[in-house]
Amino acid sequence: MIIAALILLALFLFTWWLSVRLDNYSFVDVTWSLAFAPVAVWLAFSGEGWLTRRYAIATLVSTWSLRLGIHLWRRVASHHPKEDVRYAVLREKWKVNPPRAFLWFFLMQAALVWLLMLPVYLIAQQSATGFHTLEWLGLATWTIALIGEGVADAQLARFKKLGKGICQKGLWHYSRHPNYFFQSLLWWGLFLMALPTPWGLTAIIAPVVMLHFLLNVTGIPLTEKLSVEKRGDAYREYQRSTSAFVPWFRKR
Repeated sequence: MIIAALILLALFLFTWWLSVRLDNYSFVDVTWSLAFAPVAVWLAFSGEGWLTRRYAIATLVSTWSLRLGIHLWRRVASHHPKEDVRYAVLREKWKVNPPRAFLWFFLMQAALVWLLMLPVYLIAQQSATGFHTLEWLGLATWTIALIGEGVADAQLARFKKLGKGICQKGLWHYSRHPNYFFQSLLWWGLFLMALPTPWGLTAIIAPVVMLHFLLNVTGIPLTEKLSVEKRGDAYREYQRSTSAFVPWFRKR
């Protein structure tokens, strides 16, 4: 985990330097997503557990990391030099010294990735051969979440190309943030896979922290605030009728 921390420190410091030079802090989203892949590979390579399990967890996490990272890279690159509105808001908030403020923000993102990789570390240390029932359940949860997040991202991207306004098609008809829901579900899947390990219960910190950030910090609250400012009553009606997080039937 010490080497993992050094890998993350190098990645996020480089991204901060690049962001300052390009005057666009949106690139942190790309690094945050892609950073999970090299850390997962390192933890699997250096782990002492069953080799098949280590290969499996490295493949699972890297697949998700690369898919999301490439998706976000395309979005950020297509909008550059225009910055994501979330970071424009933070830039205004930290206008006294944005580079220094964002440096701490980037380092906090690195720390978050490190914390979220605790289940992967535990899984890579599990020496028992064969997969536990909880691991199969976690794998099923992870697979559903991976597909769900990918579908939600694709539906939103398609809508933005073809229409204007508020996307209420597909999964977005049942949740205002289905991508966040499935991203949270990914870490509950990892928790289930880590649960059979000796210290498996400690892995619950990862899905709980992820859920907290999505529901209370940088996920839904800021996105909703900006959407209301941009869409007004149309978005307020979407809020009234549609679940914020868990996909569910709409209110009449």
